[in-house]
Amino acid sequence: MPNSRIVIVLVLNIYLGHAVASNLLMTGPKAHLTYARSVQMGTQTGIEECKHQFAWDRWNCPDSATQQRGLRLTKETSFVHAISAAGVMFALTRNCSLGNLENCGCDVPNSGKMGRGWLWGGCSDNVDFGERISKLYVDSQETGQDSRAAVNLHNNAAGRQAVKATMKRLCRCHGMSESCSVQTCWTQLSDLREIGNFLKLKYNQAHKLDRDTVKEGNSADSRGAVVGVAQAELVYLEDSPDYCRKNASLGLPGTEGRECAQHGAGSSPREKRSCRRLCHDCGFRVEERRTEVSSSCNCKFHWCCKVDCEDCSQVLTKHVCARREDAFRRRNRAPK
Repeated sequence: MPNSRIVIVLVLNIYLGHAVASNLLMTGPKAHLTYARSVQMGTQTGIEECKHQFAWDRWNCPDSATQQRGLRLTKETSFVHAISAAGVMFALTRNCSLGNLENCGCDVPNSGKMGRGWLWGGCSDNVDFGERISKLYVDSQETGQDSRAAVNLHNNAAGRQAVKATMKRLCRCHGMSESCSVQTCWTQLSDLREIGNFLKLKYNQAHKLDRDTVKEGNSADSRGAVVGVAQAELVYLEDSPDYCRKNASLGLPGTEGRECAQHGAGSSPREKRSCRRLCHDCGFRVEERRTEVSSSCNCKFHWCCKVDCEDCSQVLTKHVCARREDAFRRRNRAPK
């Protein structure tokens, strides 16, 4: 995993720094390790979802974005915090429902209560547990009492709100001859992809704040520090830098060398526009690069026991963003 080192550092930092607090929720020598594994898995899946959501954007959730301390408080940082908190909550809730965590099971407070033509029952995913433990682990990383901590905590909570907002109600019919006169219903987590799609919409609608609207004196134990914005919305304080150009000091790779999708049936609208967004609009040109790849093919089994294969070659074509002068030099060096 490309980000495993970063994720493990984050999890160990959480695990070692807050072992006493987590011991209040679970006892036994394996308690902290059990939660830490879910936190690690959730953080990793959250970052993978971030990379998927921004795969065709100029900012594509690079590894530097997962180093969560000292980053500029841009829209992109708000998404990283939200999807990471959502991923941890998702993993904890899922592992709870699967019976992989001690002292945790189905969410049953509504069991037996009537809805409109249906009855609460079954095994609902215990999102309250996932939210509580995620908040303990993730929010405890914000030890400051300034606008940075307030904004990060708000976006962490927005990520957890996204998990709850995308929950699905599933039902099973009961009755004579499948009449479905009564239904038993329960709630279930949506896929992380749906949560990621939900948060990407929130990213597109993120609210830029003035520092005056953020109360000081915030900590992981006090909420409501962001004024005038709903808890489910993402917030940020700083404009995004130019993601077209490489900026080593900010850990930004730029779009030069990025692959784009120039053609392709079944591509998403954003994927189809990627060459314009990543290359042309950033002052680069689209360069076609072809690579010949050899592999075994037309294999035949001979009794007994031999397999004969042919060597087949295939030309793979991809399109990348290239500097105009680099492309010009390549054409001049090409044999005439």
